[in-house]
Amino acid sequence: MADDERGPIDEQEDGSSTRQSDDSDDEKGSGDAKAQAEEKNKKLDARMKELEENPPEKLEDWPTDDLKMRTFGGREGTHGYEEGPEAKLGPSDLRYHEDGKVTIGGEEVDDPDKYKTDPIPGGPTDPDAPSLSGED
Repeated sequence: MADDERGPIDEQEDGSSTRQSDDSDDEKGSGDAKAQAEEKNKKLDARMKELEENPPEKLEDWPTDDLKMRTFGGREGTHGYEEGPEAKLGPSDLRYHEDGKVTIGGEEVDDPDKYKTDPIPGGPTDPDAPSLSGED
């Protein structure tokens, strides 16, 4: 075992080494940090529940803070798309086709405009967006 100013180092049989940590200082603060993290998670869960009840219609209305990293509808595997809050986002089998038609479950809808929204400003479907190099 070797030492330096950062603490003792354990050398393994395969030639690798690991640093031993002195957890005595960390144990005091880790309880506070854990409690703060749990409180933050509870607040984010509550905000996500509200978001699931009434999802925003416009992209700019979606969260931009830590909540944006949460999965809408909770962790994967607990329910299907049609069984959870994701169903409020629209039918799972809705498809947009290049020719402009929209189908749900393989059947063409009567009013495709009902399922379309304004393009994202500057996005690929925005008619006012500047063309990229190489585009005609």
